[in-house]
Amino acid sequence: MREKILVIDDDEKITSMLRRTLAFEGYTVFTATHGMDGLKQILEHDPDTVILDVMMPQLDGWEVIRRIREGGSNVPVLMLTAKDDVSDRVKGLDLGADDYLVKPFALEELLARVRVLLRRRAADKAEQPTNKLQYLDVFLDLDTREVFRGGKRIELTAKEFELLSLFMQNPRRVLSRDVIMEKIWGYDYSGESNVLEVYIALLRQKTEEHGHKRIIQTVRGAGYVLRGDD
Repeated sequence: MREKILVIDDDEKITSMLRRTLAFEGYTVFTATHGMDGLKQILEHDPDTVILDVMMPQLDGWEVIRRIREGGSNVPVLMLTAKDDVSDRVKGLDLGADDYLVKPFALEELLARVRVLLRRRAADKAEQPTNKLQYLDVFLDLDTREVFRGGKRIELTAKEFELLSLFMQNPRRVLSRDVIMEKIWGYDYSGESNVLEVYIALLRQKTEEHGHKRIIQTVRGAGYVLRGDD
């Protein structure tokens, strides 16, 4: 599978050049010309590395990297800037950037730095403990039993947490009602027959707060699925 790289820069000449160069190197490339679109594409495409310009209108690179890290994503970020001030490099690294490159730059050096970040990403994925789950902008920690969406913590009851965990361990897989009931409530459950529907409604209410899109979908006649489309 080709590694995915997202370029966020309002300079169309740079985004065009990097798109061509990175695609020639065999990467799948996405581009964004402003910060908000860049954040949206991170959620949509889950890139393996982000190349991020600092100076952009509306939402600059500092704010973008801050939101990326606050949202819980550890995607490697290479920041680009026209300034060579030590204070700027320190600021970017303190906010969570992995590397820093000053414009104008040599393409060979940028490609080498991208390769380093991709190797680091691959190693992190190989070592990533299975107790931390992510789907789109939802993060779930099985150890601390914490759940976040879009950087905001979601308070769940024990059963709500178990139900969401089951979905996040089986993303895009349709789970039948019987399978869910067996996994969460056990074979011998003798309570209310609509308990699953009640908990699905509660989970949707909590995960869809603040305008988030629905991710727990109903598949009529089959069950439920964790999927990021309507």
